Amino acid sequence: MQALPIFIKITNRLCVVIGGGDVASRKVNMLLKANAAVLVISPNICHELQALAEAQKIQYMQASYAAAQLQGACLVIAATDDAAANAAVSRDAQAFNIPVNVVDSPGLCTFTMASIVERSPIVIAISSEGNAPVLARYIRTKIETMLPTGYGRIAAIAGEFRDKVKAKFATTQERRIFWEGVLQGPIIERILSGQEAAARKALDDVLSEKAEVKNRGEVYLVGGGPGDPDLLTFRALRLMQQCDVCVYDKLVSPEVMELVRRDADLIYVGKVRDQHTLPQEEINELLAKLALQGKRVLRLKGGDPFIFGRGGEEIETLMQHGVPFQVVPGITAANGVSSYAGIPLTHRDYAQACLFITGHLKDGTLDLDWVAMSRPRQTVVIYMGLVGLTQICQQLIAHGVSPDMPAAVIQQGTTQRQRVVTATLSDLAEKVTAAEMKAPCLTIIGEVVQLREKLNWFEPNAKGHL
Repeated sequence: MQALPIFIKITNRLCVVIGGGDVASRKVNMLLKANAAVLVISPNICHELQALAEAQKIQYMQASYAAAQLQGACLVIAATDDAAANAAVSRDAQAFNIPVNVVDSPGLCTFTMASIVERSPIVIAISSEGNAPVLARYIRTKIETMLPTGYGRIAAIAGEFRDKVKAKFATTQERRIFWEGVLQGPIIERILSGQEAAARKALDDVLSEKAEVKNRGEVYLVGGGPGDPDLLTFRALRLMQQCDVCVYDKLVSPEVMELVRRDADLIYVGKVRDQHTLPQEEINELLAKLALQGKRVLRLKGGDPFIFGRGGEEIETLMQHGVPFQVVPGITAANGVSSYAGIPLTHRDYAQACLFITGHLKDGTLDLDWVAMSRPRQTVVIYMGLVGLTQICQQLIAHGVSPDMPAAVIQQGTTQRQRVVTATLSDLAEKVTAAEMKAPCLTIIGEVVQLREKLNWFEPNAKGHL
């Protein structure tokens, strides 16, 4: 290690930036985040710095550089395109014992600017000591994807309770054990899911009862998206990695399942038409039962839990049992599959509305709102409509939709097994049968389907355009 990583408090302290271009602007913005009093010195400044000066967020001195300008500064940054001026700033700052950074010149620096991951008050700085700033930024990006934005809120709430914890636990070891229990339990999940009031109450309860943090069970109702694991949210992935048991559906792709914690218990409750592994009511009770046993239960669903996913029914049961839960939305099939098929759901020339329909009702009948589905200038997206596809097409034509209306059926959309059949209402069912399409499939009906020929961009390994 060639440099000591430290954090310097510069709140309301003078920081001088020599230079007025875009690079100087980026450095100024970083200093302002730390509440510094910034003075920019340059003959000219860019529009961004001019706006900051006019808003009185920085001081601006329109002048060429002179050593006397550094007097009183706690640090200096040189960001000009003049090598001689940059060298002079470095030399003068060091003579005044002021820390100095010269952009892109490690040899002239007494400190370097790290690449920052900010979850204030948590701040992570990555430095290559000026040797590889692009690599440092790349590492920062990796950490950004791993660290939830809510960690800053965790730190802030921990700060609020610091004195209370110190008053209860006499030794450092006792306090460490307490906080480790908190960080691994449901209180943290409440903070990360935005339930900060509930988290504070839980911490107060634990401290007032002088009890250990209990690892109470919880249910994570997570949307697994349409199939491509890259479409998962950061929160979904984090919860998938920390669950004790995963209750999952048939529509969750194998690639997504691969990301579930390796040693979690897996319980399959998938549904095939008229063949339910577990009735929905029993699934609801199973989730509550597992959570009441103290387990962290991942209820993993394809698409989004609240769009034909029966998530509402499941959390009603959880609420009846007093089980904590959180809901993580997923990209629903209509959005993900249509995008990967190159079919925009709305388009100002073809469709100003979009209608989501489930292809079978609760009692298994096909009694849909055909009038609403037959309106012009809209896109109709049908989930789970493969079995009733012939009747759907016939009914739409009977209710006034043109037999030549473009339509498509997409099988296993967003995955490398994606297959697409495009046709018209008059021959869609026939072509789908000939192609031996299998569930899960999504049906899209509307003028927007004709755009697929122009907008198709996704090429799965197994060529899927029929």
